[in-house]
Amino acid sequence: MKRLCLSLFCLCQLSLAHCQFINRSTAIWPGGLPDGGEQKELVWKERPNDGRCFYEVTNPTLEAFVPEAEKSNGKAVIVCPGGAYAMLAYEKEGQEIALWLSSLGYNAYVLAYRVPNNRLGALQDVQRAIRLVRSKGATQVGVIGFSAGASLSCRACTRWNEPAYEANSKDKTDTLSCRPDFGILIYPAYLDEGENHTLTPELTVTKDTPPLFVFGTQDDIHYSGPSVPVILDAMQRAGAPIEAHFLVRGGHGYGMRRGAGLLWPALAEEWLKGL
Repeated sequence: MKRLCLSLFCLCQLSLAHCQFINRSTAIWPGGLPDGGEQKELVWKERPNDGRCFYEVTNPTLEAFVPEAEKSNGKAVIVCPGGAYAMLAYEKEGQEIALWLSSLGYNAYVLAYRVPNNRLGALQDVQRAIRLVRSKGATQVGVIGFSAGASLSCRACTRWNEPAYEANSKDKTDTLSCRPDFGILIYPAYLDEGENHTLTPELTVTKDTPPLFVFGTQDDIHYSGPSVPVILDAMQRAGAPIEAHFLVRGGHGYGMRRGAGLLWPALAEEWLKGL
């Protein structure tokens, strides 16, 4: 399995090297942001160990990675990179993940959501992105996120019945459901912001919460804390389906590149097959 993951990582690196100067991203708010804010052009910045990142996003985009027609399964996944809601590790936790998903037959879309420090804007962006992808005819639309991106994905899965922005009556896309069909949370952060590290109050978990796959490690104390056992407990209490993997060691921020990052993709792939 390790050889397979390493080969896949090398394939992702090679593919990214060939497409890094191609802009295939689409703005998700062509009519302007819900708050009327200024929309600036996105600018890359290189960060050691993470590759290309965004430190300021005011014009959220979706970048599409489409599989070959004969491999397509008709399903879609929106990828939410992490970065503490302060930046986006767009290459490591976005594009590389989308390339892997497209190799499995999924239409993958990397979401550049609003940062820094704009959690409401980020929630509006992911709800809008789910509706946009659903409008393309996908049979299922899921979300996958890393660290803060996993927090955002969990918010999308637990707050889908609470519109984060006022729908545009002239835009049919906004009439579609923003409920994800499933969610994948990799080293999730900010799920334990309740009193004494209990479930974050804004996360409303019920039996109608979409199925979740969660992966993290016990030694990821500084960033994730007890987020994995907290969401596992909430889902179990609500009778909502969840598969959780909680390893002893692995740390944080590995994406698909090293250590625990070589383990979760195969587990998630098998889980996805079960859906």
